[in-house]
Amino acid sequence: MHALPIIAGVAIIIFVLVDAFETALLPRRVQRHFRLTTWFYRFSWLPYVKLAHCIRTPSRRETMLGYFGPLSLLALLVLWACGLVLAFALLEYGAGEHLTAGSHPITFGLLLYHSGETFFTLGYGDITPASGFSRVLSVLEAGMGFAFLAVVIGYLPTLYTAFSRREIEISLLDARAGSPPSAGELLSRAADGKDSGALDQLFQDWERWAAEVLESHLSYPVLSFYRSQHSNQSWLGALTVILDATALVVAGIDGIGSEQARRTFKMARHAVVDLAQVVNAHYDPGHTERLTPEDLAQIRVQLRDKGLKLNEGEEALQKLREIRMRYEPYVLAMAKMLSISLPPWIRHDLIRDNWQAGPWDRIIQAQSLGRIDSRRRHRRMLDDHF
Repeated sequence: MHALPIIAGVAIIIFVLVDAFETALLPRRVQRHFRLTTWFYRFSWLPYVKLAHCIRTPSRRETMLGYFGPLSLLALLVLWACGLVLAFALLEYGAGEHLTAGSHPITFGLLLYHSGETFFTLGYGDITPASGFSRVLSVLEAGMGFAFLAVVIGYLPTLYTAFSRREIEISLLDARAGSPPSAGELLSRAADGKDSGALDQLFQDWERWAAEVLESHLSYPVLSFYRSQHSNQSWLGALTVILDATALVVAGIDGIGSEQARRTFKMARHAVVDLAQVVNAHYDPGHTERLTPEDLAQIRVQLRDKGLKLNEGEEALQKLREIRMRYEPYVLAMAKMLSISLPPWIRHDLIRDNWQAGPWDRIIQAQSLGRIDSRRRHRRMLDDHF
């Protein structure tokens, strides 16, 4: 027997099983400095982003970045499986001659093959255990193979259910704040309803959404890399817009209560602080200013047109600045780490929501104009006739 391969095999099995348990089964964050999943995402995401940024077309670049989440999940599952196959091959190698393979010599490559067919329960029968120790290892490995398959079957639906719940609210934000959304547009459209409780209800819904995002992304960190269905939407952008909007309300808008806005702000800020640690974001002291004085002045005008007055004066500006500094460094760091574009405080371009866009719009519009022109010509002909 060889002690070193046996020790290495046992260590790999424990390392992989603990990592898979914490990643797929344990529904809470565990602070560990030496974790296979953490290493995997830390050393695979940054090269992938650099490769994606070689694509000049923004839509294609965003599509490629969207592939990373599902591909990384599949790669992580393959990494776990390969680790277990290698570990059991090391155990067989360290135990000595405990297998029979006909006239073929027992090599480490043959042990890897035997370990793989046992783990995936192929059972060709060309290599058979020849001792009690080898039979026990084969049974244990086959059992782990079945358990691994069960974890995969249970893990994927749970992951995509959490993703679906996250994306539903992001899609609902399209009609409420534009695409991409902005805090100024969110408050302006909320003011159009002439219902003081509508904004509080909106903030209450997003308070719960922020809590769900925090829980799901802590339990399943890979969700942070899953992009939204539209390139101008993202979970981080939606969270930032809610923080921006609640910051304006907390800073002071005449006629709007701030109690629910404070609660939503606290929950959303809690989410961005914790998730910044999950994605390994780093503070950047030289980050760009998101809210310029010109943008703030335009927000005041936009809200004033809707009957809302944002508090003015140096005290109100200082309060808004302090509120922003409590979350903006975190969202900016995450945006840089995840290569996500943050939404502006106010839109300067022509606002067109996603629901207003469609691949046939130009054709339909051209046909409609053609029919209108045809009717006009027909009316002129009737007028000339009579």
